[in-house]
Amino acid sequence: MPSGRPGGNPDLEKYQFEKKHDWDEPCSDRIQLRLPPRMKLAIKEGKIKDWQEICRKAIAAELEKNPPESGDNQS
Repeated sequence: MPSGRPGGNPDLEKYQFEKKHDWDEPCSDRIQLRLPPRMKLAIKEGKIKDWQEICRKAIAAELEKNPPESGDNQS
């Protein structure tokens, strides 16, 4: 049983995730990306901040330029 004060955390909004993208769908699917070891090392060292969001935006921009055909399999 929780032993905190009644009413929960009044500063909860301060700790919530910020929505970083423009689309309404949740980012729930995963994809694997292969890249050279030096790129992975740069990401692991923190040289590219928020790299996941950078990848999502790049893919979204490419899809805007070249939308999939209506009959394409989108799985």
